[in-house]
Amino acid sequence: MRKVLAIGGIALALLLAGCSGGPAESPDSAAPTSSSGDGSYTDDGYGTGGGSESSSGTALGVASTSLGDVVVTGDGMTAYMYDKDTQGADTSACTGECLAKWPPILSDGATPKVDGVTGEVGTIDTPDGKHQVTLDGWPLYTFAGDSAAGDVNGQGVGGIWWVLKADGTLIRG
Repeated sequence: MRKVLAIGGIALALLLAGCSGGPAESPDSAAPTSSSGDGSYTDDGYGTGGGSESSSGTALGVASTSLGDVVVTGDGMTAYMYDKDTQGADTSACTGECLAKWPPILSDGATPKVDGVTGEVGTIDTPDGKHQVTLDGWPLYTFAGDSAAGDVNGQGVGGIWWVLKADGTLIRG
């Protein structure tokens, strides 16, 4: 048992070390780049690839940001939709390296808990069997370049990533 705890402690320390620090960047320099123009962004060290699950138990809520009231995760991180997704489809167009920059917002179950969101909330299944939250049929993501609740650094990135209002309306521009 001690051996398992020691290994677990070492793994946790390594995980925490990998998540801390890093160069400070402005919102403009945090924008991903794409050599192909298809939204398959290269990872510059921001990505987690694991998805964004709220520790509060609420998958989606609403918070005030510099763009107005927008949809956020239960932990206050801004939610984004991707123009290359097809509204109402049962799969996401963001795959591979794209997911490193834009982790999906996940729910523990097929019926996500919401607070203040008035649009139609649902889920689609990810390739690994998890539940990605959708709003009005758009799969939702967080942006790895947002470091704090209320950040909206992903707004308009590549002209294809957008935040949403509580009713599911996109905020462009």
